[in-house]
Amino acid sequence: MTADSGHRAKASPQSVRSIALSSPLGPLVLLTDTRYLTGIRFQTAGSSAAHEPNGIARRVGEQLQRYFSDPAWVFSLPLDLQGTDFQRTVWEQLQRIPAGTSTTYGQLAQALNTSPRAVGNACRANPCPIVVPCHRVVAAGGVGGYAGRTEGRPLAVKRWLLEHEGIELERPGG
Repeated sequence: MTADSGHRAKASPQSVRSIALSSPLGPLVLLTDTRYLTGIRFQTAGSSAAHEPNGIARRVGEQLQRYFSDPAWVFSLPLDLQGTDFQRTVWEQLQRIPAGTSTTYGQLAQALNTSPRAVGNACRANPCPIVVPCHRVVAAGGVGGYAGRTEGRPLAVKRWLLEHEGIELERPGG
């Protein structure tokens, strides 16, 4: 996977395009500029994506569909990940976690000489979920959180992604 997350100036709002993509998780909004994937959002009621897909958006859409068909698919996309140096370091580590495997916040924190909470906060700030697989980072005693939440739809999305990749975790009370 290509994680080109250098220190470029942030794209102007006029150059960022948002394109809706159907997925097994519900509609996704792909944020792209002319060369890079800059974000993926889970579409919510009232949000919209109204642009025609550009070349990079079509490529992202094709690769996401391949992942949804084959959970072992390895993404190869140009990314522009805007974040702090620490966040980008965590996101680079996330991209090294192979499909079908997981690590804990604590294990990743130990490898980075930081705290599990700091790793969790960087995961929460991940602009490109699925492609930068923060869902593969779990709590020591279970699934943990997703997108800053520990219940509701975000957690259902994380569980779906983990199950899609064949990662089995105990459910609460089970």
